[in-house]
Amino acid sequence: MRKFTSLLLAGVVALSLAATNVANAGASLTAEAADPTPRLQREGRNLVDEHGRLVIVHGLNFVWKRPPYVPPDTAAGFTTADAEWLYDHGFNGARLGILWPGVNPDAPGVVDPTYFDRWDRVVDLMADQGIWMQFDMHQDQWHETYGGEGVPHWAMKRPLPWSLLPYPKVPFPFGYWTPEVSTVYDKFWANKNRLLDHWVTYWKQVAEHYKDQPYSMGYDLINEPWVGNEWATCLVGGCGQSYVKELQPAQNKALAGIRSVDPTNIVWYEPQQLSGGLLLPTYLKGVPGEQNLGLSWHSYCSATFAASLGVPLDLTESCKNFAKNRTRHALDQAAKMNAVPLMSEWGASDNARALEIDADTADANNMGWLYWAYKFWNDPTTADTKQGLFRDDADLTSTKDDKLRQLVRTYPQATAGRDLQYRYNPKTGLFTMSYRGVASIDAPTRIFVSPITAPNGYDVVTNTGTVTTDGSYVEIDAPTNGQVQVTITPRP
Repeated sequence: MRKFTSLLLAGVVALSLAATNVANAGASLTAEAADPTPRLQREGRNLVDEHGRLVIVHGLNFVWKRPPYVPPDTAAGFTTADAEWLYDHGFNGARLGILWPGVNPDAPGVVDPTYFDRWDRVVDLMADQGIWMQFDMHQDQWHETYGGEGVPHWAMKRPLPWSLLPYPKVPFPFGYWTPEVSTVYDKFWANKNRLLDHWVTYWKQVAEHYKDQPYSMGYDLINEPWVGNEWATCLVGGCGQSYVKELQPAQNKALAGIRSVDPTNIVWYEPQQLSGGLLLPTYLKGVPGEQNLGLSWHSYCSATFAASLGVPLDLTESCKNFAKNRTRHALDQAAKMNAVPLMSEWGASDNARALEIDADTADANNMGWLYWAYKFWNDPTTADTKQGLFRDDADLTSTKDDKLRQLVRTYPQATAGRDLQYRYNPKTGLFTMSYRGVASIDAPTRIFVSPITAPNGYDVVTNTGTVTTDGSYVEIDAPTNGQVQVTITPRP
């Protein structure tokens, strides 16, 4: 999704320049234990599965932003073929837009069970392939009235005095800047008309439905929260008081609501929207007694979007420092929160070099990610169509191959140990990995090998343990507390 912060910075850049110049995971090599249920939890800064293995997530965003707010059972939507495609290409994560207007379309707290039924079809297909799912309350520019999506029609009340005149249809993302839209967010944070309470009720209902869902990695409370009329203060210093007065209390309230029905699954907080594209501090804090928090953070380097604004200059390499800064900041912020970080949105571009920079930075920091986005899906809140993996949503053979080469990477999906380090070369396909084994973990290390850089197969060398391969998947059974080293080399 082409983000507000990215466009803001890209616009500044443009103006400045103008002025100056196998088998599926449900039948994996190792039989799944019936108990405990496959589910991700937090251990320090890491995600761990039901066996205690460190899990790295490489996944995608799945948000259908138009009614009925769920992808249809069609080739252009999501079918069994899509789920199998994800498994074959090593994507083991998904951020699913379980939208508020789908759950409570008619009145506060009144659930439309058919909406969950339609999503459950998709959820079950993904679970069958062993894909970890994050359930996301997605919103962009609040509501269709303002050119976005996010809240039910009954929750959309235009404030005075602006409601006396027709809304001028300011295009996304510039509507965020308007006093009317910002006032709507301010009213939400202040719980006017009990709207914040109704949002918490929505989250309780989502958690009640998915609390026992296999392959859950929890609940992403609100996509890119907009702070309201004080947004300009975020440009200098990150608007710390907005966290104290609005973002933290609201997300704490949603956490408490979820915990009343689901005491265990991860609850993911998000920082204010502008922090995804600007080098700004964020001010989220931990919650006393809460051990299963996540930091859902976004990374959008604006330099990659200059070309889309007609700037005749490639600024992509400047994104190296941006990616390092945002990743380092996310790790620091997560540590302050006692949370696990996940880069839940990034990319949204066909710039393969930019994707390589972000993905390499993530690898260097053991950072899991969810790329935006799987398919275009007629996204109403985007600057262009260069966000999905396909030229045609209905044709899974119409892949954007340069993009796929950066996203379909060899990586350790689950590691039976700690102190993990790994490196992948997307040009040669060479992969190296080391970790300290934990012999008490009764499950193998599992690695996905990119078929794009290893089309003729690959060789696996390890200093200890037994290696089993099945198509693009490698499992290493090394019951040791010592060091494990792995090298995977594509065959010529």
